Amino acid sequence: MTTVAAYAAPSAKAPLERTTIERREVREFDVLIDVKFAGICHSDIHQAREGWGEAIFPMVPGHEIAGVVEAVGSGVTKFAVGDHVGVGCLVDSCRECENCEAGLEQYCLKGGVGTYNALDKNGEPTYGGYSEKIVVDENFTVRIPDGLALDVAAPLLCAGITTYSPLKHWNAGPGKKVAILGMGGLGHMGVKIANALGAEVTVLSQSLRKKDDGLKLGASHYYATSDEATFKELRGTFDIILSTVSAPLNLDSYLSLLKTDGAFVNVGAPEEPVSLNLFSVIGGRKTLAGSGIGGIQETQEMLDFCAEHGLGSEIELISASEINEAYERVLASDVRYRFVIDAATI
Repeated sequence: MTTVAAYAAPSAKAPLERTTIERREVREFDVLIDVKFAGICHSDIHQAREGWGEAIFPMVPGHEIAGVVEAVGSGVTKFAVGDHVGVGCLVDSCRECENCEAGLEQYCLKGGVGTYNALDKNGEPTYGGYSEKIVVDENFTVRIPDGLALDVAAPLLCAGITTYSPLKHWNAGPGKKVAILGMGGLGHMGVKIANALGAEVTVLSQSLRKKDDGLKLGASHYYATSDEATFKELRGTFDIILSTVSAPLNLDSYLSLLKTDGAFVNVGAPEEPVSLNLFSVIGGRKTLAGSGIGGIQETQEMLDFCAEHGLGSEIELISASEINEAYERVLASDVRYRFVIDAATI
């Protein structure tokens, strides 16, 4: 075991504080990663504050991890010391169910092992990227291409793949009209990726205060959802609406914006249930769907795509001592567009 410094929430809703944790010794197929940067995802806050249900404490959040390989196990073939690598939301799965064999480890039928707030196959709690180092199986580690700086690459391990996977699955591309609902950490990457895929992109946001950013990042149109005229003007417009919003929405209103056979895809995960009038999907043969991150192979595909198109996250780099302040700013939508922790300050 190796002792490393980390920032952890000692209990639900408690401020994160500096502490130490134990990392396992490097096993045959393990990679020891010197963490350089870790993104702050809204889901870190949901889990640290038990918004999604009972959690495991002390909790070291962080599943947007970018770093450098420091050591490898004797059986490792995919990585070498010095490689730039990333770790996302998963560090293991059963590897044998139908979904795992199809490269859909995020939907492992036996339940995947989360990077933090989970128990590994030995029953030990997992700890995330708000730490100096992490040990991960090579099969759940991805390569960060040379064209991507590690700081702007870190958020791609969740925000990037969470938007890339559904946009690919629902065939966003030339001739498709895609709306990105919410212009935050996920939404701004959705805009960039949908645009790079060739779709015509519209941002739907509460207000127009981020309009200039949205247009600069690749949107062709930008509308305020607080304006009732938006819903009249855009009725029946979109092939895909990707919702990155983690607050309850009036789904019936948004479903009205879809074309026949359009899909409303949720990647934001509100803590509260939402209601729906089923006539909103029956009329127009519409789909109300959800999507969760992506498999390991698809995550690598996303990173390569982002490197090819020069897409990194728009970040605000912070020191570890600013994590608690950053959480409050995320909740206040006061970040453009992803906080990233400089792990050298942990």
